[in-house]
Amino acid sequence: MRKNLLKVLEESWKSYRHRFVPWIALNLRKNERTLRQVKHRSEDKRLDDGQVLASLMSLFTELLRNDASNQTEQLRLLPASSRRDYYITHNAAVHRPEVAPRDIMLHTMGFCVEKMHSSLQDAGIGVFITRGQVPKGVPVAMYPGTIYQADEPILFQSIRNPFVFRCIDGILIDGNDKGLSKLVFQSCSGRDRLGPFRLSDSSWLTPCPENPLAVGQYVNNCSNDTGDALFKPSCSRFDPQRRLPTSAIRNLMCLRTFP
Repeated sequence: MRKNLLKVLEESWKSYRHRFVPWIALNLRKNERTLRQVKHRSEDKRLDDGQVLASLMSLFTELLRNDASNQTEQLRLLPASSRRDYYITHNAAVHRPEVAPRDIMLHTMGFCVEKMHSSLQDAGIGVFITRGQVPKGVPVAMYPGTIYQADEPILFQSIRNPFVFRCIDGILIDGNDKGLSKLVFQSCSGRDRLGPFRLSDSSWLTPCPENPLAVGQYVNNCSNDTGDALFKPSCSRFDPQRRLPTSAIRNLMCLRTFP
């Protein structure tokens, strides 16, 4: 009984220690192989914001066109000039057959990604490029979740939760799609809703996300044997404080791209 309890505590500690700041500080330089080196902050950003936004806008425009039959009320709120950008009318939207979001991604970006069992031992679920090829510098995934500022409580949500992502500025993103984390995101999404209009996408909590990029929390980082094929730039044109000033916990996504 005691051995089983100690084993459970040991496994819990191994999972939690990567989010325990004192442990991180003491062990930061013990494994240089997995430590990402950035000499200067300006060198940390390898992609232009315009390039990232152009890729995302292209994909999201096609996803909206594909889902136009469910978006007619929202499209009516747009100016006529903006509606013309989608090349659809109400009648065309109703009769247009829907295509799977992954197929839209393949047609628009030239590749698609899916969650599958990781090729790394004991790494659980990973993300694979199942069709097409990824051009250099193109976003391949987004990290969905609830965003916490450095001074906001996240203790209970972080217990046995490997999906809490810590940004360089101390902001935390909880990308867990199960348990308490799921309930918190759904609560925030419902709170920020404006009548029938959703301000955040909660479909990433389901097996069939409407945004095929929303799988970034399952992308495995580097190990001692495999290189790190990704990095996480910030988009300076999107300021959560300015866009959602009244929200203490915001629903955003950070990007993961191939360098």
